[in-house]
Amino acid sequence: MVDHLNIIKLCVGADSVEDLIDWQVRNAPHWAPGTAEHVTRMWPKRADEILAGGSLYWVIKGVITARQRIVALDERRGSDGIARCALVLDAEVIRTEGAARRPFQGWRYLDPADSPRDLPKGRALDDKLPPSLAQALAEIGLR
Repeated sequence: MVDHLNIIKLCVGADSVEDLIDWQVRNAPHWAPGTAEHVTRMWPKRADEILAGGSLYWVIKGVITARQRIVALDERRGSDGIARCALVLDAEVIRTEGAARRPFQGWRYLDPADSPRDLPKGRALDDKLPPSLAQALAEIGLR
C-alpha cells in the first residue's frame, strides 16, 4: 500500500533537465542549503500525503523527465501581499524514464502507480535523446 502522493508540474522555460538544474543552481542562494523551491498559487489540500514521501515530477517539453522529493510546504508572500505555497524540494534532481504528458495549467496530483520509474544511476547522465524522440518513445510506451 502506498501512503504518499506526488505532484506533476510543467517546467516552463526549460528545454532540458540541465536547464532546470542550472536555474536551480543560480537561485540556490535564495533557499535553505540542500533545497530548491517552486512557488505556486494553490496550496495542496492533500498536504499530509505529499509530505509522506511525495515528489514533484517535472514535465519538460511534453515529457516527464525528472523529479525532486518534496520536503516541506511553506507559505511565501509575494510583493503583492498574497500568500502562496512554496514546494520546498530536495536539491537533488532525479532523472526518470520518459512519460508523455499533454500541457495543463498549474499542477496536478500524480498517483505513485502512474509515476515513471527513476532511471538507473548509470543511465542518468547519458540519457540525451532529443526531446521529440523521447516524447515519441514515451507515447508508444517504450520509454
